[in-house]
Amino acid sequence: MTFFYFVQSSPIMSQVTEFNEYRQRMNATILAADNKVIKRFFNLDTNTYAAGALDVKTKEMLGLACSMVLRCDDCIKYHVGKCFEEKLTDEEIYEIFAIANIIGGSIVIPHFRRAVEYWEILKSEAGSGAHDGAALAAHKAEHDGQPAA
Repeated sequence: MTFFYFVQSSPIMSQVTEFNEYRQRMNATILAADNKVIKRFFNLDTNTYAAGALDVKTKEMLGLACSMVLRCDDCIKYHVGKCFEEKLTDEEIYEIFAIANIIGGSIVIPHFRRAVEYWEILKSEAGSGAHDGAALAAHKAEHDGQPAA
């Protein structure tokens, strides 16, 4: 017999908080397994998005467009969040969305909708003080050294 368990998000916890806490918890569990290959991959992923010939903002925009074309919702949320941290404008984020839709085709549209929803939540929480300077700094600190998605 197969059982399906559905986890409903708490109405009190925001999508942003829920996503970030889950990601942090699972990354800690994965890294605790102490697998050298996984640790190296996570490190490679982290270092890929560090400033280099391209700045962090450009790399996050590329990461978002690629994630949308690959249709990875967790990756999309992560990169939308990082683009928000990099202070992209609505105009910039929508150009990324447009590029991803052109490259990926109509199959990207459902992921585009969820990306827009998450972007709007980030903006709303920032406007309400939920993502004030201290909260944003804490968010950045807890994700330093962790892989992108």
